[in-house]
Amino acid sequence: MHDGIELSQLRCLVAIADEGTFTDAAAALGVSQAAVSRALAALEQALGVRLLRRTSRSVTPTATGVRVLAQARRVLADVGELVREAGSGHERVRIGYAWSALGRHTVAFQRRWRAAHPDTDLHLVRVNSPSAGLSEGACDLSVVRRPLDDRRFDTALVGLERRLCALAADDPLARRRSVRLADLTGRTLLVDRRTGTATPELWPAEARPAVEETYDVDDWLTVIAAGGGIGVTAESTANQYPRPGIVYRPVRDAEPVAVRLAWWRDDPHPVRRTVLELLTELYRSV
Repeated sequence: MHDGIELSQLRCLVAIADEGTFTDAAAALGVSQAAVSRALAALEQALGVRLLRRTSRSVTPTATGVRVLAQARRVLADVGELVREAGSGHERVRIGYAWSALGRHTVAFQRRWRAAHPDTDLHLVRVNSPSAGLSEGACDLSVVRRPLDDRRFDTALVGLERRLCALAADDPLARRRSVRLADLTGRTLLVDRRTGTATPELWPAEARPAVEETYDVDDWLTVIAAGGGIGVTAESTANQYPRPGIVYRPVRDAEPVAVRLAWWRDDPHPVRRTVLELLTELYRSV
């Protein structure tokens, strides 16, 4: 907004247009007619244009006034939404995730939340960034599967997930019930360096697979299904993304993946503890 424009001036412009006269606008706003006139004059001076035509019987917007009036309504609506959001007691919670939400617990979490907290809307938001949307302002809390080194955030462990290997269905290893890390040496490992849980450091230095970078779970799955590489991922990915042409097999000698809830350290969402308790309970269940 222009430095010389105030919300009160926009409210006066809208009130004049809606009420039809300066007198009625003043009554609607609970101010004097002189205050309305001063506000409109200040707005026109700040913009350098005439916004209203005044006659003895009516007040109508100029062509420019019509455009400014429409924009003023949008600005005031946005400000009203901002005020409602800030004062709503956080009636909505957005939980971000990068690839696979909560795996097999996703539906149970949504249903149990809705039953226990009907007044707080829950939204799961996929954002493929290291903080799963926290840094970007896309969510209030996030589920992450790799450490967050950013000191702006706090995290708490909610559970562990097995590591699985994603393979093309016709891969010879797909016939096995499980695999070892050594079985994957010599393969091409597809990794997402921003958010993925698999890195070459899972293997000994002398036995690491070749690496190719991918940037999204759908791209990752497409390449694997075509036999262009393998993936090592958290078990939740298999729950979230079953895909024809791909099989998932446990990697029995790989460390599990830690699943954490993350939040802004200086502004934790009021339901953060409730979300944390429910997620921890779900991950503890069989």
